[in-house]
Amino acid sequence: MPHTKRTESAFEAQYLADLTEIAVKANSIESELYKNYNVMRGLRKPDGTGVLVGLTSIGDVHGYIMDDGEKVPVAGRLRYRGIDIDHIVEGFQRDKRFGYNEIAYLLLFGGLPTADQVQLFRGMLDVCRELPEGFMENMILKAPTPDIMNSLARSVLASYSYDENPESLDIQNVLRQCIELIARFPTFVAYGYQAKRHFYDNDSLVIHKPQTGMSTAQNFLHMLRPDSSFTDLEAETLDLALVLHAEHGGGNNSTFALHVVTSSDTDTYSAIAAAVGSLKGPKHGGANIKVSAMIQDIEEGVKDWKDDDEVSNYLTKIINREAFDKTGLIYGMGHAIYTYSDPRSIILRNKAEELAASKSRLDEFNLLRSIERLTPTVFKKAKGNVKVMAANVDMYSGFVYSMLNIPQELYTPIFAISRIAGWSAHRIEELISGGRIVRPAYKSVSEPKPFIPLDERS
Repeated sequence: MPHTKRTESAFEAQYLADLTEIAVKANSIESELYKNYNVMRGLRKPDGTGVLVGLTSIGDVHGYIMDDGEKVPVAGRLRYRGIDIDHIVEGFQRDKRFGYNEIAYLLLFGGLPTADQVQLFRGMLDVCRELPEGFMENMILKAPTPDIMNSLARSVLASYSYDENPESLDIQNVLRQCIELIARFPTFVAYGYQAKRHFYDNDSLVIHKPQTGMSTAQNFLHMLRPDSSFTDLEAETLDLALVLHAEHGGGNNSTFALHVVTSSDTDTYSAIAAAVGSLKGPKHGGANIKVSAMIQDIEEGVKDWKDDDEVSNYLTKIINREAFDKTGLIYGMGHAIYTYSDPRSIILRNKAEELAASKSRLDEFNLLRSIERLTPTVFKKAKGNVKVMAANVDMYSGFVYSMLNIPQELYTPIFAISRIAGWSAHRIEELISGGRIVRPAYKSVSEPKPFIPLDERS
């Protein structure tokens, strides 16, 4: 059962407010100092490109080239172990098979599996999908949480206690741990969500055991839905979303966090939990939730979704901080690396249209297409900014999940179900090729102060 929260007294609230004011003052650093010391805040150069801090052979994210020190936009490209994501998707879609397990194998082992290797790997995942005895009851049902990402992180850390060899950094042992986590992430998330529904939303507790022979997407839909039913198109679409989110280079926040923590030679569960914690942040894994909320706001604020002028006018209001969340951002547009295009967005958009047609939601799909088409021009007129921008994958992933009747609180956990494959590959790469603990420099800007005896302090 959820724990009862202690009520904070008026004295405690006021004292905490006073302490907060002191803490803010003590931890505020003038922005000008960052310029003076040439600090690359966020490990970003002034032109927005990332500071090179490592090498990887797992994922390649490409959206621009540097020409005489200038950032030149190019068509977006994403490669897994050197293979274009477009070709990967074309391959398994042409053969009408699910792709995620195959991609997990590719990311872990560096090459596409044969038919026999696919079967063997799927069999290993099948064996590992069920949680250890007592895990669900003791680690999930007895301590439910309203946030599924926190539930997932706790399940990852709790896995340490069910592992007979949790600390060994022998690659075979780490690989075994990673495969188990890849298999169990959908189960962690589904059970965490069912516990939340039961204890916080007063719904019936529904627990379905994972099934052998099912893909990762099929198993998740089976465990998520009370009647365990889903269509082939629904499972295919979710599988595609998992494939497209499985890996995105070493520089994204959660993967870099994993590299940093792994470099200290800590255990697998601590490193993966750190990545989960990073992904939870709305600046990283929660972006598609922001897109979904924005789209809903536009749907309510625009009477005729087919009227370009009306849609453009509302987008202008958003950019001018007059509508939606007043941040001035068009969520789902633009990316830190991709410029002319995000290959993931293009691939998922095509599948989203197919699913929208089957769900009678083409009007909503076409509204998203209009937002994607109109935003660059609207942004240029409103801000005089000629920055090249295109829709990113979040523009369509949230829409896809809503068509699958997946609640918003599961959007980011689904991202984690996918990205655990990439995280696992990067952990192994860091252990084998990293070699040094990540230890960047921080410049102290504090002034020397004398120690004052307690009875002399005012």
